[in-house]
Parts: sequence; structure tokens; C-alpha cells
Amino acid sequence: MKLASTRLIAADIKKIVSFYEMVTDQKAEWLAPVFAEIVTPTATLAIGGSETVALFKEGSAEPGANRSLIIEFQVDDVERDFLRIKNHAEVVHAPKMMPWGNKAAQFRDPEGTLVSLYTPVTDIAKQRFATR
Repeated sequence: MKLASTRLIAADIKKIVSFYEMVTDQKAEWLAPVFAEIVTPTATLAIGGSETVALFKEGSAEPGANRSLIIEFQVDDVERDFLRIKNHAEVVHAPKMMPWGNKAAQFRDPEGTLVSLYTPVTDIAKQRFATR
């Protein structure tokens, strides 16, 4: 088994896709007017419009209701990327060291999902990500 993607359900899909294109500096691939993917070398972020929920089960997902997921992006320089993004998002915290060896910053996307940028800093953190 492999994790194929993480999917967000968006009330305003164009706004959310545009936001994540800015964060990742990548264009999304629109597979349908209500569904897009941003494919990175290690993971895919899928974004579906709220009307896609009915294809599965009405009411099974709700835009903007997430308070348990953190979408994380590993970056070469968290300080630089934080400066690039901070004026386009609600900042949760500026870059700071985490106990597991990463320097991380967090903000929220336009519908409230928590987004983290991090850079492995300690030797142990760098080794952990070198094998992935």
C-alpha cells in the first residue's frame, strides 16, 4: 500500500488551488472543473470542490471544518519561504525550532487548514529525511 494523496474539500476551489500554487510555486493540474492536483516529487495534494462530496456521500466532508490535519511542506530554507508567504496567509507562528530537529513555521490556508513549512536542521533530522 502507498499513500497516494491528501485531499482537501474546498468551498472556493479556485482560491484554494491558487493559494497552494503560490505556496508550492507549482501549477496545479486540473483534472475536472471541480478537481485539481498539485503533484510534488514525494506527495500529491488533491483539492476537490465541495460539490464533489456528493459523489461519495452527502455530508461526509465539509470545507473549512478541519482542525486536526496539518499539511507539511519540506523546504530548503524555511525562513526564506516564510517571508515569501507570510503576507498571503494567516500566520500561526514564525519559524522556530521543534524538539524533533526541524525549524518550522505555520500558517492557515484561506479556508483555515493548518499548513507547515519546515527545514530539517539537526544532523539527526537531516539523516531522517535523507533516506526518504
